[in-house]
Amino acid sequence: MASIQELRAERLKKIDILKEAGINAFPAAISLVGLHISSKEAKEMLNEKESSDELVLLRGRIINKRGQGKIFFIDLADEKDKFQCVMKVDVMGEERTKLFEDTADIGDFYAFSGKLFITQRGEKSLEISDFQLLTKSLLPMPSQWYGLENEEESIRKRYLDFAMNPEKRELFYKKAKFWSVTRRFLSDRGFLEVETPTIEVTTGGAEARPFKTFHNDFDMDVYMRICVGELWQKRLLAAGFEKTFEIGRAYRNEGSSPMHLQEFTNCEFYLSYGDYNDGMNMIVDLYREIAFEVFGTTKFNVFGHEFDLADEWVKIEYVEEVEKRTGININTATNKEIENKLESLGVKYEGTNRERMTDSLWKYCRKQISGPAFLVGHPTLVSPLSKRRAGGQTVERFQPIIAGSEIGNGFSEQNNPIEQQEAFDVQASLMENGDEEAMMPDLEFVEMLEHGMPPALGYGFGERLFSTLAGITIREAQMFPLTKPKK
Repeated sequence: MASIQELRAERLKKIDILKEAGINAFPAAISLVGLHISSKEAKEMLNEKESSDELVLLRGRIINKRGQGKIFFIDLADEKDKFQCVMKVDVMGEERTKLFEDTADIGDFYAFSGKLFITQRGEKSLEISDFQLLTKSLLPMPSQWYGLENEEESIRKRYLDFAMNPEKRELFYKKAKFWSVTRRFLSDRGFLEVETPTIEVTTGGAEARPFKTFHNDFDMDVYMRICVGELWQKRLLAAGFEKTFEIGRAYRNEGSSPMHLQEFTNCEFYLSYGDYNDGMNMIVDLYREIAFEVFGTTKFNVFGHEFDLADEWVKIEYVEEVEKRTGININTATNKEIENKLESLGVKYEGTNRERMTDSLWKYCRKQISGPAFLVGHPTLVSPLSKRRAGGQTVERFQPIIAGSEIGNGFSEQNNPIEQQEAFDVQASLMENGDEEAMMPDLEFVEMLEHGMPPALGYGFGERLFSTLAGITIREAQMFPLTKPKK
């Protein structure tokens, strides 16, 4: 079998042949005449008749070519479908047919004009009356001569992965619809779409290690945001905007996993005068609408979990659930007892501060829950931006649990500046003790709260919901996830 380098050299020779024939292998525009239609439209035109006298034009990539001498059958693929095109010597002429035979390869982009008909075998087809080379490919498609060796290679050469697997392209039409449904749901309820900074002096709104960079003009360190404008949107609530949302990118400089990436898209929305009970009601409606409109069902069987979003969403108490599954009461257990339990369960965790160990213990428990459910009653320690429940040890926070994962995060937002400052002080202490994921205190945010912010609901979710319902990893749900350069 010829090497890639030898195949490329052969295709370069074909460009020389085309040049001698006065043909540009990389023209800027289509010069053929005819009604420009897609493969799907061509098939629809033949649904009720066997042929059409209208001159039409198809364009796309050649994915298959067969035949020789008097007749050729070419499968042309465009964005949504493929269509069979037939080249006959008695229609095209021997010279042009021979030129096509000698120079056309699978992977080339062509335009074909002609009339539609149905073959004796019932194949919807185009009888080619003219053609134009649009792009000459210099390297073969993977399935013809070589394969994409593994998942990493498929991600690195995503353009080939998509070109060879139309069902993977279809996934991203669904993802676009996922966000359009979300945007419409919120807009229809009076939420204003806003844009907030992606470069910040402090990274508030979540607990994660940020990406750090340098602002040359201001001569200072800055950070890429780790959430989609939480503290900024709350400032907007204080300013008199009562319903806001943003869909945008967030960045977290931490480890990768099937459900975690360093760069991802999230949605966050904020509702003045709402609380976490309002949020749970909204999320049930939103998630059911997304599921039905994007996937056509509310029933899913993914990652070993079966659930129906149309079912009742049960509420699970954080402290009670952890104690039920591990025997540890996280309100009364000592740090050493929690650490020993994590060790006995074989749970990997970072750091021995109480917040990180408590979170690790819960993550062990959540993997066993299919849902749909809402996790409520989080300890104050793991929720520095939430209002406290009566009693003070837990907060008004909720997280949807689906297929063993937390698929979103909502709060009755903290608007008491005194309690917010106390929570920031705890986070500052964690940072001083080496916790790189602790939340950076934002004193200007506390000052805003002192001027007054109305009680509010806040909620965030993102690509994890889409990837979970699709039954794929979050990395697969991104068009171009980050990969290390080849050495």
